[in-house]
Amino acid sequence: MKQLWELFFTFAKVGAMTFGGGYAMLPVLRREVVENKGWVSDEELADYFAVAQCTPGVIAVNTATFIGRKRQGVWGGIVATLGVVFPSVFIITALAGVITAYAHLAWVRHAFAGIRVCVCVLILNAVIKLWESAVKGRLALAIFLVVLAGSLFLKLSPVVYVAAAGAAGVVQEAVQRRRKA
Repeated sequence: MKQLWELFFTFAKVGAMTFGGGYAMLPVLRREVVENKGWVSDEELADYFAVAQCTPGVIAVNTATFIGRKRQGVWGGIVATLGVVFPSVFIITALAGVITAYAHLAWVRHAFAGIRVCVCVLILNAVIKLWESAVKGRLALAIFLVVLAGSLFLKLSPVVYVAAAGAAGVVQEAVQRRRKA
């Protein structure tokens, strides 16, 4: 039971301390589950982010579910998910009426403009951290560049990119095994 409470409070802290959506949560989530708790490695977290991105739902919620399940089974997944969602639901409910009532004020619009810029920086930070743990070697760089170009110029589902990148990884492993044999 103690571990379930630890999961809940850890993910509640992530949910409460992060503004700007799932991508903005990534640096905070990484700090908590990789650096502070040691529950997963950078590589595992990058894998969870990838799978969470191509499954229905919010990336941070999906990632919390994966990590919670890894730590404490199904109940851990449920508790971690509730932990990351609870602060947002509480805060959004409390602020919904206030924001609607004051959204027309210039200082509120300017505050949101500043927050959007900050969220961009947080997302960039998450990308840099993921880059450090994921893009290792020429094949990884090639996959990155192909997916980047495709996402900029083509209108394909992220699932297509994830599946193609996964297939490229499988092919690379098969080629490496064949060379060793």
